[in-house]
Amino acid sequence: MKTQTLSEKAILFKPKDIALACAHIEEMWNDLTKENTEDNGTLIGLPYPYVVPSVNRKEKFVFEEMYYSDSYFIARGLLQSGKNELAEGMLENLIYMYKRFHIIPNASRFYLTGRSQPPYLTSYIFDIYEADEKSVEWLREKIDTAENEYRNVWTASIQPNIRNVYKGLSRYYDINYLDDLAEAESGWDMTTRYEGECLSYIPVDLNSLLYKYEIDIAKAYEIFGDEDTAEVWRQKASVRANTMTSELWIPSKGFFFDLNYETSEHSEVWSLAGFYTMWAGLATEIQAEKMVYNLKKFLKKDGLTTTASMIETDSREISKQWAYPNGWAPLHWIVVHGLEKYGYHEEAEIVARKWLNANLEYHKFFGVFREAYNVVEPLADPVEGVYPSQTGFGWTNGVFLDLAKKYLDEEEKSQI
Repeated sequence: MKTQTLSEKAILFKPKDIALACAHIEEMWNDLTKENTEDNGTLIGLPYPYVVPSVNRKEKFVFEEMYYSDSYFIARGLLQSGKNELAEGMLENLIYMYKRFHIIPNASRFYLTGRSQPPYLTSYIFDIYEADEKSVEWLREKIDTAENEYRNVWTASIQPNIRNVYKGLSRYYDINYLDDLAEAESGWDMTTRYEGECLSYIPVDLNSLLYKYEIDIAKAYEIFGDEDTAEVWRQKASVRANTMTSELWIPSKGFFFDLNYETSEHSEVWSLAGFYTMWAGLATEIQAEKMVYNLKKFLKKDGLTTTASMIETDSREISKQWAYPNGWAPLHWIVVHGLEKYGYHEEAEIVARKWLNANLEYHKFFGVFREAYNVVEPLADPVEGVYPSQTGFGWTNGVFLDLAKKYLDEEEKSQI
């Protein structure tokens, strides 16, 4: 990424634009917060209030339910807004659903209990543990649930959770054994990554997330003073990292790719999922260096495209919102934090400020934050998928606040 110019890094923001955007987010937190303590039709009752992705009823697609992966990125912003109690309550809701259904559903709908979403539970637990200085007893109880989720959902090999299918690596799944529903579990619904055959693919991001679970659980046992158990989990992580390098890393391309384990062929799609290996900390320093070199394949005026532009469409008659030219808040957050973890601070700042600019420019012109942005053509509509592109938007708000806290200068941050 050394080809980037300082002018790209030094995008200047007007304090007034930042102040208006942050005020909008604070107002949206109230609009997006729901409370539903009793089961109501298909909607699962939850013990604590929660934040939904969007509430724009004009778009004819209304969210009333709490989503698993969304909640983690929403919580990052809630913590920046001082709404720690709401963020912790949402974590408790996830744990409640696991204990009730033996899975954290895609979202709090009964018809979504046949699949989950990308697992961020251990990361969420440690964020709350550290932000609120929780007790060791609190941590032990929460990690126990995460261990059960890891074993019974993500590394299980029997129905209803046939996910551990190839050399100790896992796939996305759905109890109905349908590719499109497994792709919905991936959170990338829909994408060019799997060529319509998600059940046959070993995904880079999922196995990076499971590596993160193993490292986090090891860290928890260190806190508990149980070094022997901590070492068991570190060994699990080491084995997974080695297997991922053996099976998902292509040295000639310098990048991690999803693997179709049925055909033994890698996906041809370059996707930001590869950078989960840096966020999780499993990539080697040499791998990270090569991946950062390839970041230019994704970098555009307003941020990172979800996939590189070599494959923009496929033969199925459905738009691909998790692909070029769209950019998504959680993926930018993952990439930025992965770059920081390996010491690529300048590159992280370039990406973060481009993404913040995309959010600010769109808000300045249209007064809203989007679920996704077209980062190739600023202010143009993003490609839509199985539902209309949403405004609101929960995880965009959360990631904006989290990145703004770190990457705005002192004058700019005074407006937060």
